[in-house]
Amino acid sequence: VQADHPSNLGVLIAYELAKVSGCPAYFVDPVSVDEFDDVARLSGLKELPRKSLFHALNTKYVSRKLAEEIGRPYESLNLIVAHLGTGISISATRQGRVIDVNNANDGGPFSPQRTGTLPTTGLIELCYSGKYSKREMLNKAVRFGGLVDYLGTDNLEEVISRIEKGDSYADLVYRAMVYQIAKEIGSMACALKGKVDYIILTGGTSKSSKLQRDLLAYISWIAPVKVYPGENEMEALAYGVMKVLKGEIIPKRY
Repeated sequence: VQADHPSNLGVLIAYELAKVSGCPAYFVDPVSVDEFDDVARLSGLKELPRKSLFHALNTKYVSRKLAEEIGRPYESLNLIVAHLGTGISISATRQGRVIDVNNANDGGPFSPQRTGTLPTTGLIELCYSGKYSKREMLNKAVRFGGLVDYLGTDNLEEVISRIEKGDSYADLVYRAMVYQIAKEIGSMACALKGKVDYIILTGGTSKSSKLQRDLLAYISWIAPVKVYPGENEMEALAYGVMKVLKGEIIPKRY
């Protein structure tokens, strides 16, 4: 996944198990699935291309699940999928291809643990301030940013509890996160030229009924909204392999 991530071990473990058991091994919708339109790759600086790194496993799974529920081919749908977890990736799917998405480690809305997009000049100044090492800055961006930085917790239910008890600062931070999520969903609607069949909310944070309501207030005008709470990773892995075994998806060889 071009970074430190547990899924890097997945292929190696599966390969070793396959050698022992004599059966094929499949790696389903890894983080590095890349179906970008070329225009989505440019960032504004040649040395820093935008990368397709996102919660592909759950994103693809809930998209195909929705397609089955409404009786349409996945490849016929235009979807916006907001995976809302400790990191957030919001993608635009055009007829079965994820043509654009924010890399949850690099940009987009801030999340329970990650900063999302930051002011460029301020970030550069902070990096060269002498206060932080490279590792410390990386940790600030992907582990100790977002809700953790503002409120000292990545637990959304705890944040909501503080809001209900009258914590106005927690309320401001929460509303800012919702606002940024909604803006990113809106930008993906533009990537699809306004032709959006459904918006899907998924991931662990999407379990919050308050978050669902507050997001709907911003985005319900774009397209119908479906919610598939949780990450469903084991189910998604089994689902993907069954699609291959049934001949519905042709696997790629590596």
